[in-house]
Formats: sequence, structure tokens, C-alpha cells
Amino acid sequence: MATIRKFKGKWQVQIRKKGYPQVTKSFFEKSSASKYAKEVELQMERQTFEDMSEAQTTTLRDLLSKYIEEGISELKSQRSVRSKVKLILQHKIANYGLLQLRSKHVHVFKEQIKQGRAPKTINGYIELLRTCWSYAKKNLSIALPAENPFEMVSKYKIHNERDITITESEYQQLLLEADKSKFRMLGDLIRFAVLTTARYSEIVSLKRCNVDFSKRLATFIDTKNGEDRTIPLSNEVITILKKYPFGEKFFPIPTRDRFKEHWYRARRDANLTHLRFHDLRSVGIRRLLLGGMQLHEVAILSGHKTLAVLHRRYSRIKAEDLLVKINNIFAIK
Repeated sequence: MATIRKFKGKWQVQIRKKGYPQVTKSFFEKSSASKYAKEVELQMERQTFEDMSEAQTTTLRDLLSKYIEEGISELKSQRSVRSKVKLILQHKIANYGLLQLRSKHVHVFKEQIKQGRAPKTINGYIELLRTCWSYAKKNLSIALPAENPFEMVSKYKIHNERDITITESEYQQLLLEADKSKFRMLGDLIRFAVLTTARYSEIVSLKRCNVDFSKRLATFIDTKNGEDRTIPLSNEVITILKKYPFGEKFFPIPTRDRFKEHWYRARRDANLTHLRFHDLRSVGIRRLLLGGMQLHEVAILSGHKTLAVLHRRYSRIKAEDLLVKINNIFAIK
């Protein structure tokens, strides 16, 4: 079944067995070739053999390129994935064959990209590599070792969850500066974000056909979690939307860069340079909770599936926020 011969200065093993593809591999020493042949024959007899010849000729670079071409077509984070892959391809780790990859190579890669990047960002690169390894096994049917070298590398512990919100007076100052902007809809974008707790992508994608003014409902299509989300519209939100009666979308932003230019200027003039547009989501959630809404009610607006995440990352209620309520309780007594 196994044939060992001298070929081009090496000892070549050829194994043929019915029901299995032909296995060919070369070694510098005949003893290594014989050992390999016995191991493969034994695995075939036990029906545990997996042909890893494709993995042997596939580099991580090949796999990443294949993943970009075919594996991310349905992902919302395509731009982010492409950016990560572009950086990985610039490092030595991309040149290793899939069977040669070891956890030590991943550790070296982590050290190389550590400078100037947050632990969460570095974890994202390692998670992408883990995903690609799984993609090779499940989607490309490439036989790989059971031990994933990227699983052997621990992630950094994250202690940098944003705890950013702004006071009511800071919010009003931000609106004041935004309303001065040459980008006329900036103030309304900020108000809409706070009043609905919607994400930037959901706001700028909202189409006129997905708003029912008679029922006072709006539906965000294909949101971050892949589902549609319908929210009720307050009087103030309806007033904002009716200010923009033309076009397929209510907020037709020419480019994200143009929006950022005016957003950065407004937050700078309001002395809120630390504030991100996404932080307005937590500002809105905090206001809703202080207004008396329950977490499960707020989740209908925000689209959170897990109340614990909503509470931990977005409620942002401070002790000073409760002063009025605590005084009312003592006044009742």
C-alpha cells in the first residue's frame, strides 16, 4: 500500500488505499518517511485519517484572501474586516502555512501590533484569525489540526468600557453649537439620536416609506443585529421628521466625512471633544430611565436583546441624577 522511493534527493512516500485520495509526501531521511507511512496506514485502518495536503500548501495569506473574497459578503463590518486583513498581510505571520502556524507566531504578531492599539483592538485581530481558521474548516472543508493556534493565545482583559455621558446643560450647549453649523440638519440629527436612542447608521438609513405618521411608528431596517426594529415616535421626533419632507431618506448625508467635519467642530465649540456620536445613545437611554421608563421598555427603543448589557453599558445614571427623586421621597414623608 505504501511505496517509498528516492526522488530528487529526497525520500518520497506514496500511499494508495481504496476510499482515500493518494497521499504523497517527501522527507530528507528514509527513517522519517517510513515512520510517516506507518502512521498514515494505521490511521486509514482506524478510519481516522484526514488528508491535510491542502492545508500543507495553503498559507495564512491565501486563507485571508479567500475569506475576504467569499466569507464576508453578508457581514455588516466588511470595511473593518478588510482593514484588519490588510494589516495582518503586512506581517510575517501571513506567510506561514496553515500546518506550520504555532501559538508562538501569534504571540509575536500580538507584540508587533501592540504599539498604539488598545487591548480591545488587538483582541479583535486575534478573533478575526480564529474566525478564519474556523472558516477554513467549516466552509472550505480544509482538514486542519484539531488544535487551533489562535485559540491557544489568551485575549487581553478589557477594562476600557466607555463610561461617557453628558449633563443636561452640556447637551443643551452641544445643541446650541450644532444649530450654528452650516450643516443645517446637524442639530436635528443630534436631537433625533437622543430622543430615539438610534445608531448613526440607523438614522441616516431611515427611509420615508418606513415611517407611519398616522400610527406614529418608524421602522429601522436590517439593524446591527440583523433584525428590523420598530419604535414609537414622540411629538418632538415627528416635528423633526416633518421638517424634511423631500427625498427618499429623511437625513440624506452626502458623505460620512462631511458629517464628521461639522460634528467635530460642534463638539469642540461645546468643549465636549471626548464625546462620540454613539455616546448620544447612552445620553438618550439615561434620559428615558430618569423619566421613569423601565429597562425592558427602553430596550424596545434601543434594540438591546440583553438587559444586563443595556444596564451596564448605557444607563450611565449617576448619584447626582437621583437628587430630585430622593428629595421628592422625603417630601412625601
